[in-house]
Amino acid sequence: MVSLSAVAADSPVARELLAEYFGSRELGFADQGVVYTAVFPKAEVFTPPAGVFVVVGDDEGRPVGCGGIRRIADGLRGIRYEVKHLYLRPETRGRGWGRLLLDDLEQRAREWDAAELVLDTHHSLEAAAGLYAATGFVATEPFNDNPNATRWYAKEL
Repeated sequence: MVSLSAVAADSPVARELLAEYFGSRELGFADQGVVYTAVFPKAEVFTPPAGVFVVVGDDEGRPVGCGGIRRIADGLRGIRYEVKHLYLRPETRGRGWGRLLLDDLEQRAREWDAAELVLDTHHSLEAAAGLYAATGFVATEPFNDNPNATRWYAKEL
């Protein structure tokens, strides 16, 4: 059975998964002639109630994915959290675990009275865009200056 566990964003397991995620993005961007800028997050921005970082464990308890939310400046709707670093190892994709992780992060944001979830992504991540659309995110105006992003999404909670 898949598991979802909150961990410190600077824990060894989180760092390993984030390094894989950043590495995959660097390769994907290089294929497009674009430079990807990797920045490991500060643990405190993913420490409740400022945020949370979650690791996905597979049926045998092995870490296979991660993602987090962090509080950012309030928006027009009120309290706002940003989804960050949503990643699943390639061999686990297509099992619905990304949706489970995103649902878990949304529930945690609701528990902290969030009015909105936002995220940014790159247009080359079509599967991710499909997941976001299927879970109620809609395109929105840019809310940050992330050099790796070409699309921005929001979801009212």
